[in-house]
Amino acid sequence: MKGTIFALGALVLAATSGAASAQTMSYAQAGALIAKSCGPSIERFCATVNIGTGQMQQCLTQHQDQVPRQCFDDFAAVQTGIAKRVAAQANAGKACSASAQQFCSGVKPGDANILDCLLDSVKVVRPACKQTLVDAGWAN
Repeated sequence: MKGTIFALGALVLAATSGAASAQTMSYAQAGALIAKSCGPSIERFCATVNIGTGQMQQCLTQHQDQVPRQCFDDFAAVQTGIAKRVAAQANAGKACSASAQQFCSGVKPGDANILDCLLDSVKVVRPACKQTLVDAGWAN
């Protein structure tokens, strides 16, 4: 069942898009959060729902009077956090282009070579680039 709950978190997160102001979240973090706050309710009310259909949130909503509010709050936080991460990953090329030119000019593009160079230089890249790399989940 833990695999099902983790897969639910990953599925929900993969479907989100757009930027948000909350902290970004990895799929593993999202799955763990959903499992913690929604797991008992999923097992109790939605155990027969196929997570691949996108109907898990609908199932939980149908039982919202019996599902803890924290489950819905965490579900929203997961969607927001993963959306911000996806947006940061999509924006990394633009946000880090100046830093890439400054620190990685001799690096051959392809196979994430530029990203590796930026990560090796993360302490000295421009602040906007560093924040994007952190938000994208590629740097600490």
